[in-house]
Amino acid sequence: MHVAHLSLTDFRSYASVELGLEPGVTAFVGPNGQGKTNLVEALGYVATHSSHRVATDAPLVRQGASRAIVRCAVHRDDRRALIELEINPGKANRARLNRSPVRPRDVIGLLRTVLFAPEDLSLAKGDPSERRRFLDDLLVARAPRFAGVRADYERVLKQRGALLRTAAQARRGSRSPRRAESDSGFAAAGAGDVTATLEVWDAHLARHGAELLRARLELVEALRPLVAGAYAALAPTSAPATLAYRSTLSTGGDDAEDEVAGERGSSDAQTLSTDLGKTLEERMRERLLEVRAAELERGVTLVGPHRDDLVLGLGDLPARGYASHGESWSFALALRLAAYDLLRADGGDPVLILDDVFAELDGQRRRRLAEIVAPAEQVLITAAVPDDVPSELAGARFDVVEGSVTRVR
Repeated sequence: MHVAHLSLTDFRSYASVELGLEPGVTAFVGPNGQGKTNLVEALGYVATHSSHRVATDAPLVRQGASRAIVRCAVHRDDRRALIELEINPGKANRARLNRSPVRPRDVIGLLRTVLFAPEDLSLAKGDPSERRRFLDDLLVARAPRFAGVRADYERVLKQRGALLRTAAQARRGSRSPRRAESDSGFAAAGAGDVTATLEVWDAHLARHGAELLRARLELVEALRPLVAGAYAALAPTSAPATLAYRSTLSTGGDDAEDEVAGERGSSDAQTLSTDLGKTLEERMRERLLEVRAAELERGVTLVGPHRDDLVLGLGDLPARGYASHGESWSFALALRLAAYDLLRADGGDPVLILDDVFAELDGQRRRRLAEIVAPAEQVLITAAVPDDVPSELAGARFDVVEGSVTRVR
């Protein structure tokens, strides 16, 4: 798979740009702040419908414009697809495939990318939300239907959360001495309504949550040996890398920290998923009942995939808090390389994007990463200076200066 053409209209700093691309290595070189990352960010957006730099779409639209358009021509074997996304902040985005209107989710998976960026350090050092996003983005890249599963879960979580917040506010208000007597009858009736409504949302949350959790468990099991191998190649003298999945479905407190898939990588997540495949939904409903009093008190949903974590380890120690800066970088890169290997195994090389990564690495890790990614069908690199691009990745080059993108012959 490779991108043959990229066209941007009112995307980030670009009013308009047209780029012809080829298989192999292409480097975008120029000082910081000139628009290099904007180019590869656009391709990442086509692949995932999100940015690796910002959480909302508004910053993607050039100042003064009302919308942005990204078009790219993707070649895979003997098939070609022209994908167009119209980004409308605050409104529904639009999509076209081969110039025909389609739903945006219908173009997910047509372009598959694996993007390495300085922000990836948060995979090792950041909050659990970063690692959850990594897993879910990879799920969607491998099986686009999970975009719907993910959206359904988030929709139900939002609705259930709104109900819990309202209930928590009502409970706090009813504790006021002046209101307690007058509101007691209303509170009792309201509590019954809330309970009945929560049971409905519990069923929806458990159904969608169990499907997402089952897929994550299977994904972690597939990733485990690939991450270990990639990490060993990048940091051969370090302790071995391990993965474990920590779920709120385990017994314990409201923020349970039991690892339900993998004791530092020794347990079998696939076996767990198979054994519990028909009971994950039931177990989630049970856990929701167990923590209901705490949820009503705090006004938040305490159980579900949105509170789980992918636990990274080095030997017997958690990577977070114990890994050095270099080890953290190697772990983040190993996760991306493992994702690349999984997507390749599914059929066809994804496009590899390395956004200003080499400047963050020491010489040894730079060479090792370059050797690993060099055989990919298409590699897109951004760098501040030509010397940041390893010799193993020599190829086509574009200079990016003040928003102008020029091919260097």
